[in-house]
Amino acid sequence: MALETEANTNPINNFLKSPLGNNLALGAGMALVMGIMAAVWLWGQKPDYRILLSNFSDRDGGSIIAALQQMNVPYQFAEGGGAILVPADRVHDARLKLAAQGLPKAGNVGFELMENQKLGVSQFLEQVNFQRALEGELARSINSIAFIQSSRVHLAIPKPTVFVRDKQRPTASVLLNLHPGRSLDEHHVSAILHLVSSSIPELSPDNVTIVDQNGNLLSSKDNILNKKDRLDPTQLKYVQELQEGIIHRVESILTPMMGKGNVRAEATVDVDFSHSEQAAEIFKPNNTPENTAKRSEHSNESSNSESNNTGGVPGASSNQPGQQKQSESGNNSNNSQRENTVNYELDKTVRYIQNPTGSIKRITVAVLVNNKTELDADGKPVSKPLTDAEKEQINGLVKEAMGFNKDRGDSLNVTNTAFTFQPNEDIPEDPLWKQFATVDNIKSAFQYLVAGLIILFLYLNLLKPMIQRIAPPPPNETSQDAETAAEAGMQAAGMQEANQQQSSQSSTNPQEEINPQKNKLGMAKKMAMEDPRMVANILKEWVSE
Repeated sequence: MALETEANTNPINNFLKSPLGNNLALGAGMALVMGIMAAVWLWGQKPDYRILLSNFSDRDGGSIIAALQQMNVPYQFAEGGGAILVPADRVHDARLKLAAQGLPKAGNVGFELMENQKLGVSQFLEQVNFQRALEGELARSINSIAFIQSSRVHLAIPKPTVFVRDKQRPTASVLLNLHPGRSLDEHHVSAILHLVSSSIPELSPDNVTIVDQNGNLLSSKDNILNKKDRLDPTQLKYVQELQEGIIHRVESILTPMMGKGNVRAEATVDVDFSHSEQAAEIFKPNNTPENTAKRSEHSNESSNSESNNTGGVPGASSNQPGQQKQSESGNNSNNSQRENTVNYELDKTVRYIQNPTGSIKRITVAVLVNNKTELDADGKPVSKPLTDAEKEQINGLVKEAMGFNKDRGDSLNVTNTAFTFQPNEDIPEDPLWKQFATVDNIKSAFQYLVAGLIILFLYLNLLKPMIQRIAPPPPNETSQDAETAAEAGMQAAGMQEANQQQSSQSSTNPQEEINPQKNKLGMAKKMAMEDPRMVANILKEWVSE
């Protein structure tokens, strides 16, 4: 009795037992349960984090974190701080925004280094800063190539001098860090060589050295500069295209006649990629003068006359005409000479021949033709070989399709035989559920399932009973709840009154004595209808006990 009296006098217990305290306790419990449900729901809706950036320097990492905080993007660290994770739906947006800010810089500084020049900087320091900026800009350009993860460029630029004998050429060294599983072919290495050499004045590709992260020399002269003894990928692709074109033409012209799948063809093309030039000067034998054109003609004619006459003594007799004639005819001689030089044109042929690169030297084609299928007397398909006329017809068609040239040394081989077809194996397709049975999908489904079960449990066992106790029952259900409460309350609190009324009414109503349980139920219902508060208090005491 003392304990019961002390409990009744405790104000906290009295407050909690009062309707206001009971409602406040129920409200606090509902708020707590709803908070737990909200936390479980947020845990189930936890975003999936993906890698934003990895393998960055510490300086770039601090700049990236500051930029993400400014953009209100949640982030996490992974791989021991070597990678930054962000929600999957914001990866691309964050990358674009960081790229707009020039992040990550990969530790390279460009020409922005020249923007913060201090007053009074020496010429040597200016030259060093310019060289650093030039190296950073080249590294950024090389890093934009898809296969390259990072790079470093070292330049050795000599000082300018006015003495030609002491003049030195600049050199460059490039260290490449490739992505895992990637490699560079000769075209990419050559592109980097010319990119660096074109950015520095008087720098030739021979003075550029390229090394990968494994220490392999990529810019050796044997691999890049001297490739005369092997084909490059462009030439190999050209040969492959020629062969595939011949095969396609042969099969396309024989398929309508033999049927689909009954013709197989292979071709080999020998291509000459050598670049040759030829110059010839040919002189032909001289023709007859009548058929030859004159270039020039020179004629020379000369005459010479000599006389040995004895003259008389000057006087009257020697001056007579008769005497002079007689003396002249005594000793006279005349000499004449004629030269004629004719220069004729010579036959001359000057020939300059330049053979094209990639000319076809020889074509070899092999064609395999299946036997033809015919029906026998019983209507069954029978395989029969081709006749000689059909083979000859196929040979002519293939020669026309491949561009057969006998003088070039082309060869063709057509063989007729029965094909052996292997039965197609039916590969069962994976069921639809296996396509979605990935680790990420299973993890997400399990997370949603656990969150849903916890929320359902809290709602059915905690939140719903609290709501039912706080919310008043609907008017149409008041009588049913009262009857239910009366049925329970009649068995405890109203048992004595029911017995007394039953004893008093037993003499007046003999029919109720026959069914006393029905009589007790009716009285309990009547009591609950008259005073439902009393029945509710009885139920509360039962629950508290």
